[in-house]
Amino acid sequence: MLTSKRLLNIVDLRSVRDIYRHVTTSWSPVGAAFNVRQHKRIDIREKNVGLFGVPELTSPAGFEVAQEHALRETERLVERACSNAPGPLTVQTFDQLSDNLCKVADLADFVKAAHPDPAYRDAAEKTCVKIGTVVEKLNTNVDLCNSLKNLLDNKDVLATLDPETRRVAELFMFDFEISGIHLDKEKRKKAVSLNVNLLDLNNEFLIGSHLPNKIEKKAIPERIRQHFTTEGSFLQIGGLHAECPDDLVREVAYKIFLYPNADLMQCLEELLACRHELAQLVGYRSYAHRALKGTMMKTPENVMQFLTLLTEKLSERTAKDFAMMKEMKTKLNPGNAELMPWDHPYLSGVIRAERYNIEPSLYSPYLSLGACMEGLNGLFTQLLGVSFQAQQPRPGEVWSEDVRKLAVVHEEEGLLGYIYCDFFHRPSKPQQDCHFTIRGGRLTESGEYQLPVVVIMLSLPHPSKATPTLLTPSMMENLFHEMGHAMHSMLGRTRYQHVTGTRCATDFAEVPSILMEYFATDFRVVSQFACHYQTGQPLPERMVARLSESKKVCGAADTQLQVFYSALDQMYHSRPLACSTTDILKGVQREFYGLPYVPNTAWQLRFSHLIGYGAKYYSYLMSRAVASMVWKQCFVQDPFNRDMGERYRREMLAHGGGVEPLLMVQGMLQKSPSLEDFVDALVSDLNPDFETFIMDSEG
Repeated sequence: MLTSKRLLNIVDLRSVRDIYRHVTTSWSPVGAAFNVRQHKRIDIREKNVGLFGVPELTSPAGFEVAQEHALRETERLVERACSNAPGPLTVQTFDQLSDNLCKVADLADFVKAAHPDPAYRDAAEKTCVKIGTVVEKLNTNVDLCNSLKNLLDNKDVLATLDPETRRVAELFMFDFEISGIHLDKEKRKKAVSLNVNLLDLNNEFLIGSHLPNKIEKKAIPERIRQHFTTEGSFLQIGGLHAECPDDLVREVAYKIFLYPNADLMQCLEELLACRHELAQLVGYRSYAHRALKGTMMKTPENVMQFLTLLTEKLSERTAKDFAMMKEMKTKLNPGNAELMPWDHPYLSGVIRAERYNIEPSLYSPYLSLGACMEGLNGLFTQLLGVSFQAQQPRPGEVWSEDVRKLAVVHEEEGLLGYIYCDFFHRPSKPQQDCHFTIRGGRLTESGEYQLPVVVIMLSLPHPSKATPTLLTPSMMENLFHEMGHAMHSMLGRTRYQHVTGTRCATDFAEVPSILMEYFATDFRVVSQFACHYQTGQPLPERMVARLSESKKVCGAADTQLQVFYSALDQMYHSRPLACSTTDILKGVQREFYGLPYVPNTAWQLRFSHLIGYGAKYYSYLMSRAVASMVWKQCFVQDPFNRDMGERYRREMLAHGGGVEPLLMVQGMLQKSPSLEDFVDALVSDLNPDFETFIMDSEG
C-alpha cells in the first residue's frame, strides 16, 4: 500500500511538471527570461567589457581611472564654458559638463548601494565623495557662473533661445544661486560652510533615524519578549511591529522605538536651523520657499492650502474610518478599546482582510514574474508602440548573474535605451524597491542621441526548477510602479541630460509610476497576462475587483496620515523653530491626524524622509492626485487607447524636466486644474465601486 501511494505521488508530480512545461511553452522570450533561472554562459574568448559596458570598470580600480578621465574632461569643458560668447553653445557646454560628471557619479551611486563585492562598493563610495567635492567647487566657481549670467542678462541673445534651452539655463543658474554664488566673499564663504555642515547633519540624522532603541528585559512583560532582539540583559526595539496582532507588542514597540534620543533631537534641530539660515542667506524666506521653486505647488502656502482643503474634504470619512477601527479593536480586545496610533496600520489591515478576504497566496500563482513582464510588454506595445527585447549581458557587464537586461525598442524609432532588471534577493542587497538612472539621454554634439540606461531594483524570491518567481499583488504593483519610472527615462527625448526622464520636479516625478498602479489593478489589463502558472487558468475578475476595492477600506484615514506627515514637513521647513520639534508635532498631529499624541515619544526622529524630501514630502499626494486625474480622464474608458498613449508620451513623458510641470499636466488634461480639482481627485479615489459591491453581495 505504501509503495502504491509513493508511485501515485510520483505520477502526480510528473503530471504537474508536464502541465508546467506546457504552460511555459506559451511564454514570449521576455516572459521566459524572467520565469527561469539564467544559466551562466562561459566563453573564455569573450572579453570583459566592464560594468554597464564601461571599459574602465573591469575591476574596482577602474573607478579611479574613470573618475580621473571625467575630471580631466571637466577642466576642458569649464575652460570652454568660460571662454564661449553667450549663446546656445553655453548651455550645451554646461550640459556636457553635467553629463560628464553624472555618468560617473550616478553609476558609482548605484554600485556603492547594490554591488555584492565590497571592493567595488568601497571604490564607488570614494568616487562619489570625489565627484561630489568637485561639484561643490563648480557650484561656487564665479567665472563659470558669470558665463551663464552673461547669457541670461543678454535680452537679445535670450530671445533667440528655444524654451527648453532657456529653462535649462535657468535651472543651472538656480543651482548656482542656492550655493550662494551671487553673494559677497564673506557670505559665500558662510554658504559653503553651511552646506558642508548640512552634509554632516543629514548623514548623522539619517543613520540615527534607523538605529534601534534598547530597554532592560525586566521592564517588558515576559510573554512578549520573544518578539524583540535580545542583547545581554537588554532588548533591542528596531521598528514599530505595526503588523503584529498583539496589542501590547505594538504599544511597547511604539513607545520604546519612538522614545526621544537627546543627541538625535539636537541633530534635527540644528539641521532645520541650518537649512533655514542657508535659505535666507541665499535670498529665500525659508527653506520650503527655496525647495518648492519650480514645483507644481511653487510655495509652502499653496502646499498648506492643499493639505488643509484635503483634510476638510476627508474629515467625515476619516472619522468613520477611525470609528470602524475602534469597533474592530473593541471586538478584538474589549478590555482596551481606545484607538491609538499603533493600532491604525494593523486594524485597517484586519478590516480589509475581513471584508474582502484578500489572501496574497491566493493571487500569487496567477502572477508569475514572467507573466507580469509579458503583461507590461503587451501594455506598452499597445499603448506606446514600445516593446522589450531580452538581451544576454556580455561578460562583466552586470554585477550579478541574476540581472536581466532589456532593450527598449520603439516600432518606428528603433532602440530607445536599456533597462537592467536587478529583481532577485541576495545578501547585503538593499531591500527597498527603486529606480536608478545610470546614464541620462541627451542629444550629443555629433547629432546622435545618447541612449538612457537605468536599473530597476526589487528584492523578489528566486525561481526554482519547478516554480517560477510568484508575486503577491503588492509586489506586482511595485513592479508596475518602478517600470513607470523606467519608461519615463526611456521615453523622454530631451536635448539636455540635465532634465532627462525623472530629473524633473519632485511633485511630478512620481506621476508616471503612480499612474502605472492604476493599470496594474484594472481587470482589462490584468486579464491579458495573469494566469495560473500550472494550469493556465486566468485570474478571476472577481478577485481583481476585490483587490481593487480593498484598497479603499480605511483609505481616508490612510490618506490623512500622509497629510499629517506632509504638514509636519512643511511646518518644520517654512519658518524658524519657535519651540521644540516635538511641540510642533503635537500641534500638527492634533490638527491634521485625529489620533492622540503619545507622551514621551518623538516620531519625527524616525522621519528619515526629512533628508531626501525636505519640504517636499507632500509630493506623493500631489502626484497621486495628478495620476488619478489622468487615469480617469484619459484611460479609464480604454486602458489601451493608443491616441491617449501618444498624447501621454508627447505631453508628459517626452519632456522630462524641460517644461514646467504644471504645463505638462495642462497639456495632458487639456485644462488648467485647480487645487480643488487635485483634492477632489484624491477624495473620489476612495468612493466604493457599485458594481463590485453588487458582485460581493451576490457572492
